[in-house]
Amino acid sequence: MLRRIEISHRTIIFTVFFLAFLWLIYLIRDIILEFFVALLIMTILNPIVSRLSRFRIPRAVSVFVVYLLALAIIGGAVGAIVPALVPQTTEFGIGLPKYLASLGNWQFGEQILKELLSILGGLPTQLVKLSLSFFSNLLAVFTVMILAFYLLLVREKLDEQLGAVFGEDKIKQIGKILNLLETKLGGWARGQITLMVLVGAATYLGLVLLGIPFSLPLAILAGLLEVVPYMGPILSGIPAVIIGLGISPLMGLATAALYFLIQQVENYVIVPKVMEKSVGVSPIVTLLSLAIGARLAGFVGMLIAVPVFITAQTFIDLYLTSRKD
Repeated sequence: MLRRIEISHRTIIFTVFFLAFLWLIYLIRDIILEFFVALLIMTILNPIVSRLSRFRIPRAVSVFVVYLLALAIIGGAVGAIVPALVPQTTEFGIGLPKYLASLGNWQFGEQILKELLSILGGLPTQLVKLSLSFFSNLLAVFTVMILAFYLLLVREKLDEQLGAVFGEDKIKQIGKILNLLETKLGGWARGQITLMVLVGAATYLGLVLLGIPFSLPLAILAGLLEVVPYMGPILSGIPAVIIGLGISPLMGLATAALYFLIQQVENYVIVPKVMEKSVGVSPIVTLLSLAIGARLAGFVGMLIAVPVFITAQTFIDLYLTSRKD
């Protein structure tokens, strides 16, 4: 016997509006991404702005000073690194096949060698694409910086302004959400940036002392891959060890020992000190977030994967807490 299924008009209308809402979110996904990145920058810089404001410095002046300092630090670092990085990276791409070829006595797999050479052959094309993408997205970067500047400027009254949109009775709850996001997102981001800088600097110093060529690009690679737990140090150490082995077996062993030592010091000394006041994210969750972010939005998705997870976790925790109350 067939059952008759009835669907109410309210269900149909709700479904239509829900699908329309999802389509709208898809259409403005770039704007949402820019706003989220601006919010992340705000959570990183706001504690510094708040401290300056305590000295009776107008908030607008504090934001402007912090922005200038941040841009000066970033610009100075880029200006100091790029002139040495470009020739070293070029030499690295040209010289790595020679180091790989010298590993023939180590029975280095011919197929792996071909794959690595193929990847290296495509590096110039990828660099050109990355440069074009950067310049084409300058407007988006500028928009994010302006949004972050505005969010920093109105941070103290942001909960009230959002309360005017979502209702006056929500002001207290919105303020709680913003404070939690600032604590968790900002703490994680500042801690992660600190770890990346420390690991990159330690790797550079160690490689220079060992006399390993291409120490600067290898150190930058180690710092960038610091965001990937467990696998990051291993992946960043592979090209350095290959170059070391290409020089001599002893140099390859010393390079591997250097990366192992840095990883141990990081795990047992640096991480507990740097991350003690920030939110902890499980390494498994981090790996899954990075994989999902890369699949959905490529490199940008990887950059914001963990912050998106922290944000979602914050909202879920608040929702569960409110349900208990």
